[in-house]
Amino acid sequence: MMERLVGRELPDFKLEAVKGDGSDFISVSKGDYKGKWLVLFFYPLDFTFVCPTEITGFSQAIEEFKSEDAEILGVSVDSVHSHKAWIESSLGKINFPIASDITKSLSRDLGVLIEEEGVALRGLFIIDPEGIVQYALYHNKNVGRNTKEAIRVLKALKTNGLCPINWEEGQDTL
Repeated sequence: MMERLVGRELPDFKLEAVKGDGSDFISVSKGDYKGKWLVLFFYPLDFTFVCPTEITGFSQAIEEFKSEDAEILGVSVDSVHSHKAWIESSLGKINFPIASDITKSLSRDLGVLIEEEGVALRGLFIIDPEGIVQYALYHNKNVGRNTKEAIRVLKALKTNGLCPINWEEGQDTL
């Protein structure tokens, strides 16, 4: 049985990635996000149907995330070469890097890897500036996530208060 992640430190990682504009390969690590909130999301595979809707949705919401001092990192088990080819062809330029977990180690560490298929579930993690996982969401490969909900949860976490059901920014905490 998998251990819980929320309240625990994000495992160390160092992954190769491609810049969102497809211009270059870079290395990304846990340390790159120290002092900032990180919205880390996993998706199953490049060149699929639901994944580009999510990736472009997160890209379109980049300013909302940045206004909350949050960075975004997308991850799949595809190679950086696949990511680059996808950006340069049908996906188009995006506003954050996409990392390759080709060894599947981070996917496995965070419990999103479907071992028998060799791909990741849709997993979304919000990590605080100290590197502690504050939110973890996993679900079926066929259903895309909601960027507005990710932003709402990020804002709620940043209040350090008790946020009741359907809490929205500007509302009182308990």
